[in-house]
Amino acid sequence: MTVPATMKAWVLGDPGQLLLVDKPVPRPAAAEVLVRIDAVAICATDLQVISHGFPASIGGDLPFNRCFTPGHEYMGTIAALGPTVDEYAVGERVAVEIHAGCGRCDRCRRGMYTACLNYGRSAGDDTKGHRANGFTTDGGFAQYAVNHINTLVRVPDQVSDEVATLIVTAGTAMYGLDVLGGLVAGESLLVTGAGPIGLLAVAVAKALGASPVILTDVRDDRLAIGRRLGADQTINAGREAVVEAVRRATGGRGVDYVFECSGAPGAVNDAVHMVSRGGRVCLGAFAHEPALVDVEHIVSNNIYLFGIRGEGQGAVRRAAALIAQRKIDPSPVHTHTFPLDELPTALRYARERIDGAIKVVVKPQARATSPAGPA
Repeated sequence: MTVPATMKAWVLGDPGQLLLVDKPVPRPAAAEVLVRIDAVAICATDLQVISHGFPASIGGDLPFNRCFTPGHEYMGTIAALGPTVDEYAVGERVAVEIHAGCGRCDRCRRGMYTACLNYGRSAGDDTKGHRANGFTTDGGFAQYAVNHINTLVRVPDQVSDEVATLIVTAGTAMYGLDVLGGLVAGESLLVTGAGPIGLLAVAVAKALGASPVILTDVRDDRLAIGRRLGADQTINAGREAVVEAVRRATGGRGVDYVFECSGAPGAVNDAVHMVSRGGRVCLGAFAHEPALVDVEHIVSNNIYLFGIRGEGQGAVRRAAALIAQRKIDPSPVHTHTFPLDELPTALRYARERIDGAIKVVVKPQARATSPAGPA
């Protein structure tokens, strides 16, 4: 595959300002490959990084005006191999995990590379640490990117580029459910928030045998998609008191497990009151303000409460296997596609949920006929 010397890439200037520029195509080092990015999905965290910087950290500072390219949910085709790489071949389609841990700290050695103890130490001479696409290193709103082979997952032949961008999102749901949450067949699950992670958590949970799976949100169109993905019951939190509705649905017992994906005010406190005694609550969304939680209720009912950021312990590969076996189908979550130079429009669709947008995908190898302006 012929690789050009330069590529088109969006870089972040001031908060909210993206510029389309030419950048050198990066070269893969040992144990790395160069990926031609064929599709990249927009995540809510991308919107946060572009507007506010956090949780991106470039050289220990916010990412503004550092020639930084955001975007972290991408897939593509291997275009070149770095030294020593024989695990993959040029031309293979791959999805790319976001996080590549340092491989040497205690967390990484346990497979918890999203919690790498050297997170952010990846700039200049301090190259010891965890890399995260679109957070601590350049991301996917570009035509090419370099990735460590440990982050690659082969894309099943029947899966489109757009759907392949959702493999890592499904892997995040998988990690929260089967590894950290210990979900087993027959246990009940409540998913709060029908965003991409919440919707795919429904699909993954059904594939793992959870029953019943209940989904809450305030938008009927999102709840309808949740039912297509396997939700046994849906609750519109704008019209019903969710805690009471879940208690009624479970005979007053509560569910075995709550996966909180809304980030809404009061969602954590509601979650601990909807889970059964000895149950588990996983927090999978960034909240925008501190939350008051009934700690006495947590302690007296022996409730397990934990957070999750991204994937880990091979969860993305397991999610890809479920997709390859057609046990889950993420395609209803993908709603819109734009070419690379229409990224500002794509971001607006994702931010404002225009036309029912859920997962908006950008195709970096496609170009529009009219120039795009700043975001």
